[in-house]
Amino acid sequence: MLKKTYPYYLANVAVAANTDLEVTDKFSGEVATRVAMADAAAIDKAIGHAVDALPALRAFPPFKRQAVLEHCVSRFRERYDELAMALCIEAGKPINDARGEVTRLIDTFKVAAEESVRIDGEIINLEISPRAKGYHGYVKRVPIGPCSFISPFNFPLNLTAHKVAPALAVGVPFVLKPASRTPVGALIMGEILAETDLPKGAFSILPAHRDGADLFTTDERFKLLSFTGSPAVGWDLKKKAGKKKVILELGGNAAAIVDGDQGGKLDYVVDRLAFGAFYQSGQSCIGVQRILVHKDVYDALREKLIAKTRSLIMGDPKDEKTFVGPMISESESKRLAGWMESAVLDGANIVAGGKVDGANFEATLLEDVKRNSDLYRKEAFGPVAILERFDDFGAALAAVNDSDFGLQAGIFTDSLAHAHQAWDQLDVGGVVINDVPSFRVDNMPYGGVKDSGLGREGIRYAIEDMTELRLMVMRETW
Repeated sequence: MLKKTYPYYLANVAVAANTDLEVTDKFSGEVATRVAMADAAAIDKAIGHAVDALPALRAFPPFKRQAVLEHCVSRFRERYDELAMALCIEAGKPINDARGEVTRLIDTFKVAAEESVRIDGEIINLEISPRAKGYHGYVKRVPIGPCSFISPFNFPLNLTAHKVAPALAVGVPFVLKPASRTPVGALIMGEILAETDLPKGAFSILPAHRDGADLFTTDERFKLLSFTGSPAVGWDLKKKAGKKKVILELGGNAAAIVDGDQGGKLDYVVDRLAFGAFYQSGQSCIGVQRILVHKDVYDALREKLIAKTRSLIMGDPKDEKTFVGPMISESESKRLAGWMESAVLDGANIVAGGKVDGANFEATLLEDVKRNSDLYRKEAFGPVAILERFDDFGAALAAVNDSDFGLQAGIFTDSLAHAHQAWDQLDVGGVVINDVPSFRVDNMPYGGVKDSGLGREGIRYAIEDMTELRLMVMRETW
């Protein structure tokens, strides 16, 4: 169970400033714990400490940065069950999904520990003409400076880790604002970081209301803002961010294509589609929202997917049998239910699921959804998926691209030509062949195009954003 209260972390130190933030059990709706909230003065102080910490962090050698990350890996393993239960309670995440996220948290920090000691530079041959004879170029990467991180509610451990772990690997000080609905995992991470010998001011973790946290975006002492969350909020923050570099990991309405050659593999395909669409109540930016199925296998897949969807158990996320837990709030459930009802009024058919009770939204499958509907064009971010038929692979690719988003796409096919065609033509950040777009390994480049964001996460790629190239030119003789 959770502690009664949690402090925030200001310049590496736990501060029990207040208990103003109530964190609810997303299944019962009851208050599970109370968390300290940072005001503008605390945020300003944290930024100042981050600026002051930069020289010490730049001098903090790679082997010490690696030791910090390895300490975190060890402590995450020791507190595995506690972290999983915290996720289950504060995020309403089914316990099996919660355990999976803790495993990924550990993986992410392990990769960062490995990368921390191989942030290399290069030697450049400058002798491209007689005037450069005797000159040599050397490039290294240096920490960009204090970073601002804003993390989301849906993966409050691992998506936070994708900001914190590369920052620790590089040696940049950071101030993190965890999602106010799910701050506990990040605060446990802060408790573990406070056990290390990081220089004072290396990190601050400050829950804060969105309307009181403008400094995370506007303060020019930050050299980078990394935000994960909704497109509307992310693009608005970019407008306000000023001169700093901005990394945005935003939303999507990801599609999966099932080619006509998958007839003998439908059980596997259906299992993966159901997972991709409905795991953690569909609250994933790369969750399967649109399923395009070739006419030759459509009827058989439809029958199997309906049965699979109806078999998924919705209920208490602490129950080992539960696959679909509550959405993050009743208001989000009502928003999605409204989109579904509107689609039905416009001719769509619910072929599985459709029941809504407060924040609990049954795994739901629809057909005949108009492509101009909110349910098709916007990010559902809930346990709803749409089935549609196609008879031409090129047309299916065009349908996937007919979206404001472009995060990842999944293609089930035995055709190498179709796999490469999808990779060439889909306007997305990643194409996953023979699995769902929800697939992610934590060292791969991850991010999107169009309204899905800017930049890439994945430890090595985040390290590139959190560093600047610095050139030295040396003349041999003078």
